[in-house]
Amino acid sequence: MSQPPHNRSSAGPPARPDASMSLLTHVMDHSLDEGYAEATARREADGTAGLPRTLKAKLALAAGLVLAAMVVTLGAAQARVAAPVLAKERQELIERVERADAHADGLERDVDRLRSEVADRQRAVLRQQGGGQGQLVASLSGATEVRGPGVRLEVDDAKGSSSSGGGPRESSGFSDTGRLRDRDMQRIVNGLWQSGAEAISINGQRLTALSAIRAAGDAILVDNRPLVPPYEVLAIGDKKRLGTTFQDSLDGQYLHVLQESYGIRANLSAVDELKLPAASSLTVRTATAAEPKKGAS
Repeated sequence: MSQPPHNRSSAGPPARPDASMSLLTHVMDHSLDEGYAEATARREADGTAGLPRTLKAKLALAAGLVLAAMVVTLGAAQARVAAPVLAKERQELIERVERADAHADGLERDVDRLRSEVADRQRAVLRQQGGGQGQLVASLSGATEVRGPGVRLEVDDAKGSSSSGGGPRESSGFSDTGRLRDRDMQRIVNGLWQSGAEAISINGQRLTALSAIRAAGDAILVDNRPLVPPYEVLAIGDKKRLGTTFQDSLDGQYLHVLQESYGIRANLSAVDELKLPAASSLTVRTATAAEPKKGAS
């Protein structure tokens, strides 16, 4: 019996040798699970692919800490390098200040010496031009120190706050009426002169006919030198008549009003012996009689 002829055109492709291992072949060809592939595709589509956010934050923090440590280390290194330079510059500045202070002290000593020489020559001129009354002229002008009886007037600011109400100060615009002002000192000094004082000093500053009592802020200046309260006013003269006459004068009554209304403290006492220094700065002015014009009657 003959077999039918074999039709090769209808036969399928030959089977693969590993056809019996289809599962293992699928695992090898598709090592990534389809679920993971889909999740990765979604993250790429959303722009969130890559490292997790928490890990990124930790990495950024670590990078910031490293950068900060580098900056601190670099700053410390620069400080160590610059420390000797700064110390040297500081020492040089201190030496410059000390030299300037020494130079200023030397100039001040020279000024005091020259001022003393000028004052001595001015006193000598006053004695010569004063004739028989040269010593009296020098004393009255403040060129020499003087001694004698007189009164001591101690004046100080009020202890408490300033009071309100009408008074001799309200029209002057003073905000603190419990503080002694330059105008008050002017009236006190003028009252002593008018009461018969022959020489006056305030806190060791001798007054002359050209002395000025002014104010600089809250400070009282005598010949451009500041005074600090309490103020000690010394006046040479008749100790009995001088004190009584001053208290009865208008300026003495003005001081009494300051005591009663504003708490200004004042104490007047007679002294047997006072010593007043010479004026620190003295301006000598002389006058001569004018010659009569010819033909004048």
